[in-house]
Amino acid sequence: MLGFLQGFAYGLFVTCLPWCLVGLANPRLAVPTEGSGRWQVLFRYGLLVPFLSILLWLTSLWGGFGPSLEGWLAGLVAIAVEVPLERRWRRWRAHRHRQRLEARLEAEASRRRAEQEREAREAGVAVLDPARPPVDADEMVLALCRAKQGLLDVRRPDLAIQADRLYSRYRHVLDVLAARFERGELAFERARTLVTEVCLGAVDNLTSMASQASGVMGVDGDFVRRRLEREGQRLSTEERTALERRLELLEGTERRLARLTARNESALTLLDDTAVALARIETGRPQASVAADRALEELRRFIGRAERYGRGDPR
Repeated sequence: MLGFLQGFAYGLFVTCLPWCLVGLANPRLAVPTEGSGRWQVLFRYGLLVPFLSILLWLTSLWGGFGPSLEGWLAGLVAIAVEVPLERRWRRWRAHRHRQRLEARLEAEASRRRAEQEREAREAGVAVLDPARPPVDADEMVLALCRAKQGLLDVRRPDLAIQADRLYSRYRHVLDVLAARFERGELAFERARTLVTEVCLGAVDNLTSMASQASGVMGVDGDFVRRRLEREGQRLSTEERTALERRLELLEGTERRLARLTARNESALTLLDDTAVALARIETGRPQASVAADRALEELRRFIGRAERYGRGDPR
């Protein structure tokens, strides 16, 4: 065993120089890490591997045996075997880390979605289920379902809640409109067309928000900020520039999303104004008021004749 280790140390030490030259020419061939540079090659094959080979050689001297051929051959191919294996292991670990991150983001998005839906129900906002649209859904409601699903697909439940608010306002305005006008009237059709056009504009904004959010869905802003804060001084100029560029993309996208959100808020306010204006319209005198006035007059007459009934007046 000690002879094998001694031969392995000799073979490993001999391969340091060739692998160092290969790494200086193309670092990706000699270093298994992504984005490796020449300084990593020099550290790996100028310090780390020679130190390990000398340590193995010193350890094997205790036995007093000479180096074995099998150990020497194993040392010659050790790096050629280790580099691909380590690269594959690093890729598997990165893939597993991404899976855990996606699962954590999905769980967080589900939690926020459930919390927002609960708040919406408590606030009296109807919650749309894109997978199960309402039975009486028209083209407008179906378009809202598709827009909400698009926002949920890009993990933005905070924006998808606007689809629920638009649906609530849309149904409320239609209910008030149906209570004030007959469905065959020209005013009813005109008002409904205008309300639908306003809601379709808001749906276009939701669709645009989903499209823009999908462009930065894979960028973790919190991770980039933490890395800039913790490793700011140790990062290279190129890496720092790349990280700052990611933050700029995120911030620019959030500004555009905020503008689209503001447009939808204006549409929601306009729908509220429409509902209030429609509720103030008097399309005819309520029948209950007429009946109440007539009953009040008859009651006054009855009270005036009540004393006559008590005195036995034949009239």
